Amino acid sequence: MRVAITGSGGLIGRALVRSLESDGHRVVRLVRRPPRHPDEVEWDPARQWVDTRRLAGCEAVVHLAGAGVGDHRWTEAYKKEIRDSRVLGTAAIAEAVASLDTPPRVLLSASATGFYGDTGDRPVDESTPPGDGFLARVCQDWEEATGAATEAGVRTVLLRTGLVVSRGGGAWGRLFPLVKLGLGGRLGSGRQYWSFIALHDHVAALRHLLDSPALSGPVNLTAPHPVTNREATEATGRVLKRRTPFPAPAPALRLALGEMATEVLASCRVLPRRLLDSGFDFAYPDIESAVRAALDNS
Repeated sequence: MRVAITGSGGLIGRALVRSLESDGHRVVRLVRRPPRHPDEVEWDPARQWVDTRRLAGCEAVVHLAGAGVGDHRWTEAYKKEIRDSRVLGTAAIAEAVASLDTPPRVLLSASATGFYGDTGDRPVDESTPPGDGFLARVCQDWEEATGAATEAGVRTVLLRTGLVVSRGGGAWGRLFPLVKLGLGGRLGSGRQYWSFIALHDHVAALRHLLDSPALSGPVNLTAPHPVTNREATEATGRVLKRRTPFPAPAPALRLALGEMATEVLASCRVLPRRLLDSGFDFAYPDIESAVRAALDNS
């Protein structure tokens, strides 16, 4: 299979490329510069432009690109970059896919569990309506931007991804070094739910979705047993054999992070209902096994 991927240099993208290439699939990388290799395709998400000539023959497109939510303090300018990088980029990919004489069979397009907003301790699945807040609104616009592909008859899957457990980036990329130094602790009350997924399971789920013609629309990419922030931190400490005695109080987080602290302290207890109903089998369904896998596979 010939698969085009945006965000191939990111945490999930790198792992997906390795998985596909190890099984003999050909990966085409979308890059924001002139191509240097035959397997590269230039695109410019800000201008909503894709070199569609070089996408011809792709049977699947996996769209993962977007500015990192936690990479910078949320100024108004950076919030605009978060939104535009997702909405404009997704619209560009969807329109490019729709314009091809022979469109790909499937588009997997990134989204996030932020779609649901702060749900407290109430479990949510793909049937739950969108929540409130900045990230919830971004996710709604992000998903709606795939419309051109759907209208063209391309099976479109919206990947509502939780917190990916990996040493290579994301929340655990920051948490592991702190815990290893004995500086870890809960954030705020620690009672907020963290819906996580092991990197291995995320990639396996992407492969499953590529090969599942009956699945389209939103799919939660989270492990079946979400945990609270306190439980996630303590599990990481147990695996690393370190105590986690240093909480970060909510006022301190708000001072340090500004508006982004609202999302850090929000609770979202997400269940992967559609993945489970489709027969997907999680290799690391609980937090401790996911943390051990992240350390073993580093």
